[in-house]
Amino acid sequence: MKRRHLLLAAAGAFAYGQSGSPGLYAIQNATIHTAAGPAIANGTIVVRNGLIEAVGANVPVPAGAWAIDGKGMHVYPGLIDSLSRWGLPAPTDGPPRVVVAAPTGGGGRRGGGDEGPSNVQFQDDGGPEERPSNTSWVKAADLVQPNDATLTAARNAGFTTAVVFPATGIFAGQGSVLNLAGGKAGDMVVSSPVGQFLSMAAVRNGLASFPGSLMGSFAYIRQIYLDAEQYKTAKTMYAQNARGLQRPAYDRALEGVLESPRALLPAGRKVEIDRMIRFGKELKTPVILYGGTEAWRAADSLKAAGVPLLMNLRWPERDRDGDPEVMDSLRTLETREMAPAGPAALAKAGVKFAFYSGGLERPADVRRAVKKAVDAGLANEDALRALTISAAQIYGVDDRLGSLEPGKIGNLFVTDGDWLAEKTQVKLVFVDGKKFEPTAGGQTNGPA
Repeated sequence: MKRRHLLLAAAGAFAYGQSGSPGLYAIQNATIHTAAGPAIANGTIVVRNGLIEAVGANVPVPAGAWAIDGKGMHVYPGLIDSLSRWGLPAPTDGPPRVVVAAPTGGGGRRGGGDEGPSNVQFQDDGGPEERPSNTSWVKAADLVQPNDATLTAARNAGFTTAVVFPATGIFAGQGSVLNLAGGKAGDMVVSSPVGQFLSMAAVRNGLASFPGSLMGSFAYIRQIYLDAEQYKTAKTMYAQNARGLQRPAYDRALEGVLESPRALLPAGRKVEIDRMIRFGKELKTPVILYGGTEAWRAADSLKAAGVPLLMNLRWPERDRDGDPEVMDSLRTLETREMAPAGPAALAKAGVKFAFYSGGLERPADVRRAVKKAVDAGLANEDALRALTISAAQIYGVDDRLGSLEPGKIGNLFVTDGDWLAEKTQVKLVFVDGKKFEPTAGGQTNGPA
């Protein structure tokens, strides 16, 4: 069989030759950043039927492959947003922001580092006996809208995967690892559920009754997990010997908690990080912290506890709508200055961490935010890991995502320079082995 050659010219145009086998691609002569080891100069990567077949310096191009000349190009694993709402319906009716910690201190309202994926709205079932502010059974995989424009924009910037969570109430629901391409939701799901998203939303949800406060939210979450453990025990006993026992009443809220393999807890300031580490031990379930505004202060605590952290890339900044006459505290100013140094401190301490977009609307803003962390001391390779293999490891999907290794899903992107350089452009993106070509207008040609 003959090969089809796609020449990556300096201008970014593609010259097409003879046809090759669909679903079989080989990128040659490129610098390949595997995220699992050192970069491979003049390497070749082969993708067949959605999976990476081979990668290395001396990999032969299979007969019938669509060969892509990547001379001067760089190939990276597809980027992963580790805490996102990309592709989910937007909240309605002017919802308040999620507040995940006490509203004092921190770095200002904008980008305080302790917020969840997006704004939320609250739908309470009634009193505490009906588990208010709880939609633990909702799965992101059931809500995703494959044609959402945010997915195209993210994919054009090199993102191939997002760990997407609902964000409504205290127990918001179950997250799903989604690839950012597919004709229907079922084509996008890589793993689900991967965790339960928790917030301290009752601080601002307007509830006059329980939980209605920060301490009330702690008590509420603690009680839900205690109830879930008792519910599990009762179900197990009934399943082993139903005769003579009253069957447990079905509780979808507790079912949602039990289905979730881990819990995501909010923590921005150091005191909150320490508090959530202790609280996570009480819940007797694996936990991931998200926020990390003061991660540079808490690296040793996180390392000792062995708890991973999702770092919000929306760095704290002064509220643009705030009163210019109000002077910020020294701690607030210090937080704004030091927050981008948090990732470097975590990497030095050996803490597992990953990045998430934190509400940044434009992919270019994400790249600039990562560059800010690099300028503050984070190594380039650690920055790449925080958006690839580390995110996959934290959610237990590193056997299929996060690095360019044989057998893993064919998620990758090709650039004309270093991925963090301001003028670097994404030339090709592969999701599940399907090729997409970003265009100047922000659209995508593909898949192919």
